[in-house]
Amino acid sequence: MHDREFGSAACIGVAVPQANPIAEPEFQALAADGVSVLTTRLQGSRTNSKDRLVGYLDSLQGTLDAYDTTPLDAVAFACTGVSYIVGDEHCEGELKRLSGERGYPIISAASAIRTALKHMGVTKIAVFAPYPKWLSELSYTYWASAGFQVVASACAPMDPSDTRAVYKIRSKEIASNVAALDLSNAEVLILTGTGMPTLKAIPELSRQIGKPVLSSNLCLAWMAMTTCGVSLPAATATEPLYSGWAPRLRQ
Repeated sequence: MHDREFGSAACIGVAVPQANPIAEPEFQALAADGVSVLTTRLQGSRTNSKDRLVGYLDSLQGTLDAYDTTPLDAVAFACTGVSYIVGDEHCEGELKRLSGERGYPIISAASAIRTALKHMGVTKIAVFAPYPKWLSELSYTYWASAGFQVVASACAPMDPSDTRAVYKIRSKEIASNVAALDLSNAEVLILTGTGMPTLKAIPELSRQIGKPVLSSNLCLAWMAMTTCGVSLPAATATEPLYSGWAPRLRQ
C-alpha cells in the first residue's frame, strides 16, 4: 500500500490521444471516491489518421516514461481505434509486454469493452462508431471476430481524411444518430471511441431504448478500477457497470 495524499483507493494513469479533449473530463467523472487519475498524452502523426492511431501504440513506451517514478496501480490506454486497425494479437501482446516491464497492468479500451460485454453476459450488440467509414467498418469486423453478433451499426458522417473529427461531436447529436438504428435484436448499445462525449447521453439513451448503453471511456474506467480492486456501487438501469458517476457530471 502506497502512502499517498491522494489516490488512497487507486492511482490510475490514463494515456490520452494528443488532441482528445473528452477522455480526461469523462475519466474524472467516472473515478470513484479515493481514485486519483493522472493523464499523459499519446503522440502520433499529425497528418495521417491511420499512422497516428498506430503510432500511439508504437510510441507508448516513451509516453509512459512521462510518469517517471509515479507509483501507478494501472494505466488505461484510452484509444479504441488502434485495436481495430492492428488487431488484438498485436495490440494486447504489446500491452502485455509493457505491463511486464512497468510492473502495472496496461488496459486497452477495446479489451475493456470486451470484458464488460462478457461480464454482462451479452452477445448481440449494436455499435455506433463516430469514425470515418473505413475505421467504422474495421470496428464492426473487430467485434464480429471477437465472437459478438453485430445486429445493428451506424457511423456518424465525418471527414474521411481525419479521425480527429470525432472531437467535434456533441452528446446531443448521439441520440439523433442512434434513433435511426433498429435495436430490436440488440442486447446492448456500444458507443465506441474515447473522443466522443458519451456520459451525458448514456442515462437518457438507456431510458429511451430500454437497454444498457456502454462507451469506451465507461468500460475503460470500470475495468481499470476493478483491476485495481476498487469497490464500486452496483449498476443501475441508467448507469451500467456501476453507479455513482452520473451525479458527478452535474457538479
